[in-house]
Amino acid sequence: MTTAAPELCSTVDLIFPISGRFLPRDHAQPLRDALCSAWPWLEGEPLAGVQGIKLVPGTEPQAMLSRRTKLLLRLSRPRASELLDGPGLDIDVAGHALHLDAPHVRELVPHTTLYAYHVVAADTDEVAFMAAVTRELTDLGIGGERVCGKRQRMTLASGVVTTFSLMLHGLAPEPSLHLQQHGIGPHRLLGCGIFIPHKSAAAV
Repeated sequence: MTTAAPELCSTVDLIFPISGRFLPRDHAQPLRDALCSAWPWLEGEPLAGVQGIKLVPGTEPQAMLSRRTKLLLRLSRPRASELLDGPGLDIDVAGHALHLDAPHVRELVPHTTLYAYHVVAADTDEVAFMAAVTRELTDLGIGGERVCGKRQRMTLASGVVTTFSLMLHGLAPEPSLHLQQHGIGPHRLLGCGIFIPHKSAAAV
């Protein structure tokens, strides 16, 4: 279920069409580094977030990009306006050339069901992870049902980080928007804690 937002949010999504052939499956760190090199102010934006690029399924270390692959960059409205006026961008991600075409804006609107591909966990303990999630959501004033998904590993320059996917269902409009704007946990520029709309509360 989707309803119109009562007013424009201070945060929006920029959607960049991407041209390229391959990327490492574990590309969060090099993608972040490439974007921060192109836009040095990005690292200092408290609500900025990058949604990891979807790749063709498989088990090999390198993966092909589909023709319809997009990059989602969540930014404050003023920063998003700056990038809308700029040209496309060529970046190098772990030795792979990517071209980001001119983006378009997608407004954040409330959804009853939201999903994050990665939320950082302190360790591999799912029970402890969900307890930490509950504490953070309570602090943000966000209720709803929580469904923990699969455990994953993300390789960073500082070491390996454990993440879980997470779905929230039954969200009221205001908390839904608040969660999309603020996310939960660290490493937003690495694709963690970024919530996007999901069609249903089916299994994560």
